[in-house]
Amino acid sequence: MLSARLLPLLCLASVAACRTPDSASPPPPATASAAPPPSAAPAPAPSASAQAPGPAAPPEPCGEMGCLLYDTPKDAFAAILAENPLILGIGESHAQKGKEGIPTATKRFTETFLPMLAGKASDIVLEIWVSEGKCGKEKEAQVAEQQKPVTQGQAKTNQNEFVTLGDAAYALGVKPHILRASCADYDAIVKAGPDSVIVMLEMIARLMDEKAKTLASRNANAGAGKMVLTYGGAIHNDLTARPGREKWTFGPDLAAATADRYVELDLVVPEFIQDNDAWKALPWMPHFKRDAHPTKTTVFRPAKGSFVLIFPKTGQ
Repeated sequence: MLSARLLPLLCLASVAACRTPDSASPPPPATASAAPPPSAAPAPAPSASAQAPGPAAPPEPCGEMGCLLYDTPKDAFAAILAENPLILGIGESHAQKGKEGIPTATKRFTETFLPMLAGKASDIVLEIWVSEGKCGKEKEAQVAEQQKPVTQGQAKTNQNEFVTLGDAAYALGVKPHILRASCADYDAIVKAGPDSVIVMLEMIARLMDEKAKTLASRNANAGAGKMVLTYGGAIHNDLTARPGREKWTFGPDLAAATADRYVELDLVVPEFIQDNDAWKALPWMPHFKRDAHPTKTTVFRPAKGSFVLIFPKTGQ
């Protein structure tokens, strides 16, 4: 166990008793349940309908950009997994202050989608930046101060939910990995002054890119046939970098490294969509009718290998 200072999502927070993903030992095997006493009546066998749910209903078309409506998030995610990627780059819009009562994309991924990846994914690279105090406490404190403009509007639960995701992945046999900044990275951030956030974003993209490529190459050499996951903000995972953000984005490099078997998936909680220029600039936004299908899961496909999954309205 490691008591570490974590910087997930460019958010600095002390998190105690956090497992070190890259060095954790495997969990102990589950203890077999005791057999029932001889007098116990045998449990009734489940019916055939309970054992195997029926096939999912086909999705309904909903407009431009390959828009499809699915009955459940699971149905939508299963359709995206059918693309059979070697690397699945998952991005999200981070939860903001004032929305704490709405389940985040991280929580929904952990509880609903992650179990579907057991046996299919080997590793998950998390956008959690760990500082181990090796580069000087004063310098690390300065870096934390420099990133406050980015994190001040985020929900305080973000970093804990990423740690929970890593623990849940570990329990399912999907090995979690965190980012480790070098002292040279710290020096570059401090020296960048007003451009420090840009340097942080470039560093995060570089570290996630390097780790994902290393893991995918290992899988290929071993003939493992499993995918590698990345999980973080919905900028770094873009398949096509937005102008001016090329160094923040690892999608193009991972697509090239996997012979176009990289898939970008953005997860969107509809209540987190804001009426600002950043959201309006997204290519699928003009085609999303927020109140038209509140109980459905909406999936857009802006380009080959690129998906946007919008959860149903919370509570529907």
